[in-house]
Amino acid sequence: MEKLLYIDCCIRRELSRTKQAADHLMDRLATLGRFELETLVLMEEPLQNLQGDFFFAREALLADGIRTHRRFDYARQFAAADFIVVAAPLWDLGFPGLLKTYLENVSLDGITFYADAAGCHGMSNGKHLVFVTTRGGFYENTPLEMGSRYMEALCTFFGIDRYTCLFAEGLDSEGMDPDALLTELKADIDRFVDLL
Repeated sequence: MEKLLYIDCCIRRELSRTKQAADHLMDRLATLGRFELETLVLMEEPLQNLQGDFFFAREALLADGIRTHRRFDYARQFAAADFIVVAAPLWDLGFPGLLKTYLENVSLDGITFYADAAGCHGMSNGKHLVFVTTRGGFYENTPLEMGSRYMEALCTFFGIDRYTCLFAEGLDSEGMDPDALLTELKADIDRFVDLL
């Protein structure tokens, strides 16, 4: 069985259109019967920003070569996953700050990447990361869309082989039908899963 890590950062919970799409993806992936699922609902996790004593304690552990401390559990879990689904809406041209806090806690030299004289190299076991997102306006292929671009760059940094963004946009734009756009996204998800 492949390890599937589902990272839910849909702040509005069940009211979130991103979550509706991500739940559809997770239901479809479950039908494949090849994944062992772990779910992280970031709104329920005791995540801390890297600052003050929390940051310096982390730096001390890393300087001492300690990678087994429990505070690095998120990074080890992320690095061990074969397939990763991240669900987060577009917020402030990217995604919610809570997801950034999680990703900063996951980005660890010696667990998700390593550095040498030639640069940084990914250590993730991940074969595929899927980013599910919804956007109120139209941002695709513009310099204003930074959420998907950030996630794709992160895949390169962590050594994850493949990246896919499944999205709907324009959901809050005048004249658009958000229900129809979500239905279209779910159809895109169906086509994506059919090709796995």
